Amino acid sequence: MSDNDVQQLLKLSKQLLDAVDHKDWNTYTDLCDEELTSFEPESQGHLITGMDFHRFYFEMNPTGRPRQSTISSPMVSVMGDVALITYVRIVQAIDEHGHASSSSFEETRIWEKQDGDWQHVHFHRSLIS
Repeated sequence: MSDNDVQQLLKLSKQLLDAVDHKDWNTYTDLCDEELTSFEPESQGHLITGMDFHRFYFEMNPTGRPRQSTISSPMVSVMGDVALITYVRIVQAIDEHGHASSSSFEETRIWEKQDGDWQHVHFHRSLIS
C-alpha cells in the first residue's frame, strides 16, 4: 500500500462527504458505483442497494444552512483493487435558529478500483450515542 493510494482515498472520501454536505448529486454519483450498498441509520437496519434511496436526501428542500464534515482518526487498508477506510465523521451544522451543533458517526467505506478509477461501492454508518 503506497502513501499515494492512502492520500488519494482520503481525498476521495472527503470529496464524497463534501458532496453529501452540499447536496451535490452530480459529484456523489461520479464517485459512487450505481449498485452502491449501505447500512445506515436512515435504512432502519436494512441493506440498501442502488442510488434511489440516497437521491431522496439530496433532493429534499435545501435549507441553505452551513454544514461540514471532518474525517477524524482515519485508517486505510488497500488490498489490491479494494480499499477499506474507517474513521469517525464529525458533522457540524447550523440549525434554523443559528445555533451550532455537532454529531459524530462511525463510518466504514469500501472503494473498488474500476477501469483505473476508485469507485465507492459500500458503506456502513452508525450514530455514536
